[in-house]
Amino acid sequence: MTVHPSLQNYADAWTHAVEAIAELVKPLVEGEWNRATPCPSWSVRDIVSHVIGMETEMLGDPRPIHSLPRDLFHVRTDHARYMEMQVDVRRHHTAPEMTSELEYILIRRARQLRNENRAPDTLIPAPLRAEQTLETAYRTRAFDCWVHEQDLRAALGVPGNLDSPGAYVARDVLLEALPRVVAKEAGAPAGSAVVVDVTGPVEFLRTVRVNAQGEGSIDGTPSLGPAVTLATDWETYVRLACGRVRAAEVADAVKVEGDEDLARAILERFAVTPN
Repeated sequence: MTVHPSLQNYADAWTHAVEAIAELVKPLVEGEWNRATPCPSWSVRDIVSHVIGMETEMLGDPRPIHSLPRDLFHVRTDHARYMEMQVDVRRHHTAPEMTSELEYILIRRARQLRNENRAPDTLIPAPLRAEQTLETAYRTRAFDCWVHEQDLRAALGVPGNLDSPGAYVARDVLLEALPRVVAKEAGAPAGSAVVVDVTGPVEFLRTVRVNAQGEGSIDGTPSLGPAVTLATDWETYVRLACGRVRAAEVADAVKVEGDEDLARAILERFAVTPN
């Protein structure tokens, strides 16, 4: 690898996750590609199509010219339409077509990583014609691929890699959104603190503190008198934060102490990913 040191962690996490995805789907027979996954409205095939599509865009390949059907009722936003294009265009591809395209894309992306010499702050295209830094793109792809690897594992009954490099990227991405969830979306009162205590393969304790202006911040210092403490395991945390389950479905896996109304408001808004 020749990537900048600040990109190497994301490159390694991406590589680990996409290689795991390739191994998971390689032996699947045709019917298994249609299995539902925890990712809302997407099958195994859809997830692999999404991964392929996003990696082709990292390579700079043109997006397909394709009209989405009008009966895709889960597609409600511009972001969803953008993501669905690469998925829907592959919905009738066979298993060999899917695995072959995935393998080819991974070879090309690995070559791109080996030759990467751009600075982390280089601006590159992002979805919906915006721009993002190269570091943001690397981080997003590592996070996205690890989450979708977990979707596939759940659908196929092959658990694993909950503590792989991508898991730690996911931890940081999900925790970054937590102050907004607590302070802005759930409306935690000024001066309050909310503690999140997570156990399992990835273990951490974080406190979200809401200042006098109603803005949230996060740190690793325990609060002596939190308004709410939420305790759960890492897998449940990921499923909630990525919108794979609703709070009511995993109530027995989340221990709540303190203000129950605030805890409920936080958990109802816990999902921070668009897919």
